[in-house]
Amino acid sequence: MEDVVKSLSPRLVSVADKSADRPTREEAEAAVRTLLRWAGDDPQREGLLDTPKRVVKAFKEFYSGYQDDPKDVLNKVFAEVEGYDDIVLVRDIPFYSHCEHHMVPFYGMAHIAYYPTKGVVGLSKLARLVEVYARRLQTQETMTAQIAQAMVEALEPRGVAVMIEAEHMCMSMRGVQKAGAMTLTTQFTGVFKDAPTEQVRFLTLVRHGKA
Repeated sequence: MEDVVKSLSPRLVSVADKSADRPTREEAEAAVRTLLRWAGDDPQREGLLDTPKRVVKAFKEFYSGYQDDPKDVLNKVFAEVEGYDDIVLVRDIPFYSHCEHHMVPFYGMAHIAYYPTKGVVGLSKLARLVEVYARRLQTQETMTAQIAQAMVEALEPRGVAVMIEAEHMCMSMRGVQKAGAMTLTTQFTGVFKDAPTEQVRFLTLVRHGKA
């Protein structure tokens, strides 16, 4: 399938106000039972008796990113490597997220690069940053921009490059039902945005692993 490539503006969508009233676990389980009835099944049959509890537990895991602050993930910089000023790239970071339009999964790989200024952040933190935003109701476009913006704000690097490749179940298992179609999104800031050669270097490293 031909890839769909999108380049994004830095405009971000804010997370819903955490102070808003949140339903109880019992209310959430009741909502699941309502959906089961709407689908045409009987939530009281043996196989579905514990389904509402399981779904609510799963939702807590799927959407745990709402409880996390990306600033906390990137709050420690290793200044002892301040002299290092070349590209840092973590590629092939797997993720699973859910489309905010249909609440069905999309999944794939994230690739993140930056040019440090004041030091570097732990490599595992970049994978953790992807998780923070993936574990929310998302669009791929917004998630790409959010990751880049969080790095700009926390690390003040000379430039950030983010690329996400994903398959969307709302396109594969429903609608046009085109399994295998991949969507690519990119976000470039700083030197990656200003110098096309840096974009080429990033894409070369992602695809082939060498400059």
